[in-house]
Amino acid sequence: MTEHVRVAVIGSGFGGLGAAVRLRREGITDFVVLERADGVGGTWRDNDYPGCACDVPSHLYSFSFAPNPDWPRTFSGQRHIRAYLERVADVFGLRPHLRLGTEVLRMTWDARELRWDIETSAGRYVADVVVSATGPLSEPRIPEVPGLDTFPGKVFHSARWDHGHDLAGQRVAMVGTGASAIQIVPAIQPDVSRLTLFQRTPPWVMPRVDRAISGVERALHRALPVTAQVRRGMLWGIRELQVQAFTKHPNELGFVERIAKRNMARSIKDPALRARLTPDYRIGCKRILLSSTYYPALAQPNVDVVASGLSEVRGSTLVAADGTGTEVDAIVFGTGFRVTDMPIADRVVGANGLTLGESWKGGMEALRGASAAGFPNWMTIIGPNTGLGNSSMILMIESQLNYMADYLRQLEVLGGRAALSARPSAVHAWNRRVQERMRRTVWNTGGCTSWYLDANGRNTTIWPGTPSEFRRATRRVDLAEYEVLRATPVVETGVTQKRAESDGVTA
Repeated sequence: MTEHVRVAVIGSGFGGLGAAVRLRREGITDFVVLERADGVGGTWRDNDYPGCACDVPSHLYSFSFAPNPDWPRTFSGQRHIRAYLERVADVFGLRPHLRLGTEVLRMTWDARELRWDIETSAGRYVADVVVSATGPLSEPRIPEVPGLDTFPGKVFHSARWDHGHDLAGQRVAMVGTGASAIQIVPAIQPDVSRLTLFQRTPPWVMPRVDRAISGVERALHRALPVTAQVRRGMLWGIRELQVQAFTKHPNELGFVERIAKRNMARSIKDPALRARLTPDYRIGCKRILLSSTYYPALAQPNVDVVASGLSEVRGSTLVAADGTGTEVDAIVFGTGFRVTDMPIADRVVGANGLTLGESWKGGMEALRGASAAGFPNWMTIIGPNTGLGNSSMILMIESQLNYMADYLRQLEVLGGRAALSARPSAVHAWNRRVQERMRRTVWNTGGCTSWYLDANGRNTTIWPGTPSEFRRATRRVDLAEYEVLRATPVVETGVTQKRAESDGVTA
C-alpha cells in the first residue's frame, strides 16, 4: 500500500523534529517523519558513549519555541538532551506522524506527477515535498586500516558503543582526538589497564566551565520564563561575537590560544608530552574542544599518547605511522562521521536521472543551504555550509525552518500542482559568495586540515558568518532564484496525461 503525504521529513533528530513542529504550526498536518531507528533523537540517540555531553550551553542548545527551564547543568549530558527531544515529540503531538523503523532506501523524482516516490524498508510513500533532516553526524566513519580485519579483539565506533563489552582491565586503543575522544578518554581511563591514544593532530582544548544549575535558578525559570529567555539571549550574544572573530579577525585569536595553553600546562607537567599535545595551527581552524578532565587523564601513568595516526594492524598489535607498535585488547574509533559526502545523497534521484551524490561529485552546494539544482521540492535541514564552528546549531536549524515554511507558503500561493526547482545559476551564485567569504576565515587560513573540508579541500560544511546573518539570508524564498514547474494536461492518442513544464516565472 502506498501512502500519499504533502510532506515527508527524513530523520527525527533536532532537524527532523523541528521541521515537524514547524509544519504543525503552519497548519500542515499531512506529513510523516520517516526514521530508520526505533526512537527519536538522531545524534543524541546514537551517541551514548561514556561521558557523552554537549559543548554548547544547554539554554542555547534547545529550541526557542520549546524552552526547558529544568536543564540540570550548564552543559547537558546526552541522556538529558535525548529526554528533551522525547518531550518535544510528546508536547507537540508528533507521535502520530512518526514512522519508526522505516529506513529510506530510494527517493525518485516523478517529473510527470511532480512528486517524490519514496521506497522504504517498511513500504512505499509518495510526497509532494521532501525535507531531508538526516544530519551530518549520522553515518560513522571508520578509516580503512590495513589488517583491521585480522584484529582478534573488540572494535567499535564511538557512535555505536558496545555497552555489552566491558573495557575494565583491558588494554584499549583510542583512535582519534575529536570531540568524542576527549570525553571518552577521561571516562574510561580510570577503569582500563592501559589506554593508548593515537593522535594524528592535537586539538585545541579550552576549560569546560560547567556546573550544576541550582534549584533556585530552575524555579525562577519556571516561574518567570523571561529569565530563561534573557539567559539564552546573553549566551547567544557572546557566541555571536566569538563567531565574528573566527570569520573576520582570525589573527586576533592569540589571546584565546594562551588560555588553552594555560589549560594544558596546569595538568601536563612533562615538557615532552606537552610538546606532543600542542597544536601547530591557529585555534578555531578545527572545532575548539571543551574539557577540564582530558589533560589530567592523559597525565596518568596508565596512558600513552602516540603522536601519529594508526597505519596498520598486525593481529593484536597496532602500528602507528611513526612505526610505534602497541598491543591492545580493544579498539575504539573516535574518527567522526561522513560529513562532506552526505550518505543520503546516493539514495536521491533527481529530475535529470542523476543521484544527488553524482550531482555533488565536485562538492556539495545548495541554495541557501537548502535547495540543490535538479532536485525540485527537495530541501535539506543542516545542508551544505550551514554548520557553525563555535555556536549552537539550533540557531541555524531554526533559520532553515523559516526558509522551509516560506517555501511551502510559496507553493500554496502558486496553487494547483506545482514545484520549485532551484536555478543552477542561483545555486552557483550563492556558493560563489559563500566561498569568497570563506577565504578569510580561520577555517581556511588557520593552517589545518579538518573534517570541515571535502576531498577537494573546499569547506562545504561551515557557514562563514554569524547565525544572525544566516537568519536574514533565509527569512524568505526569492522566487527569482527558482524555476516554477507545473503539471499541465496534454492529450496523446486520446489519453489525457500530465507533463511537468516550466510556467515561465522569472521574478
